Amino acid sequence: MKIRKGLVIVAALLSMLLASCGQPAPQEQAPPDDSGPVAQAPSFTPETYPIVDGSTATIPLSEAVGSKLMGLPVEEARQYIVHNKTHQAYVNLVDGNADLIFVTSPSEDELKLAEDKGIKLEVTPVVSEGFVFLVSSDNPVENLTLDQIRAIYEGKITSWKDVGGEDVPVKAYQRPENSGSQTGFLDLVMKGATPMPAPTEQVTAEMGELIDAVAAYANKPDAIGYSYYYFVTDMWGNDKVKLLKIDGVYPDKEAISSGSYPLRTAYYAVIRSNEPVDSPSRQVIEWLLSDEGQQTAEEAGYVKIR
Repeated sequence: MKIRKGLVIVAALLSMLLASCGQPAPQEQAPPDDSGPVAQAPSFTPETYPIVDGSTATIPLSEAVGSKLMGLPVEEARQYIVHNKTHQAYVNLVDGNADLIFVTSPSEDELKLAEDKGIKLEVTPVVSEGFVFLVSSDNPVENLTLDQIRAIYEGKITSWKDVGGEDVPVKAYQRPENSGSQTGFLDLVMKGATPMPAPTEQVTAEMGELIDAVAAYANKPDAIGYSYYYFVTDMWGNDKVKLLKIDGVYPDKEAISSGSYPLRTAYYAVIRSNEPVDSPSRQVIEWLLSDEGQQTAEEAGYVKIR
């Protein structure tokens, strides 16, 4: 793998997530409009392909894009795609050890890291995604409102009977700070409300561990957790969990694409904003936003951004 030396120093702007906190924002690029941009696929060798990093849930996206643009089978392209999870991918981008990352939106700590090092982030949504809540398949509850979910995680609702379920305590799982799903949970769901501290055993380091923890119970369908739609449905199947409707809308590809599902987000391509106009990283993003690129993402199981 190529190694890039030195740090890229530019002025910092911080974004979207922290507007309510009064912090500056990363520069976010608009997704393509419905006209369907046409971009000729750039051609790379493993030596000229940008150094890519990212979150666990975007590994198949990176592999599909790398395979297409390097003209290699996915199995062969895979050796040139290394994802170190969301937080480390942001660290690597800021430190100049990655050129392009496919990730969820940045956390406060990640935005502060970029600001402290004088880095301006350029953030572009490239595929749509839904933030989902899951419970045991034996839990009779099918739907929760966003207000009910916030109340559960604030500790105001402590029994499933209060939301139409059994008379058992709610066991609310969370993810570690700076994980992609924890950042999504705080920004999309809690919206400034403070979740109650989770017991250590209810903070799971891996998204798959959270799903399995929700699925495992001793005759009590008591657990609730959260993740991203693509990871739950395409990367970590477990038939002992089910996705909840949120405000009456079930998360599926159609609801996420149309925006009818209320917890709609995206996976983002993030670069340092001082990337040259025609840099390999920018060429990859431009192509990924084209019709051909979006089709490639859809074939890998993701939801088109348009």
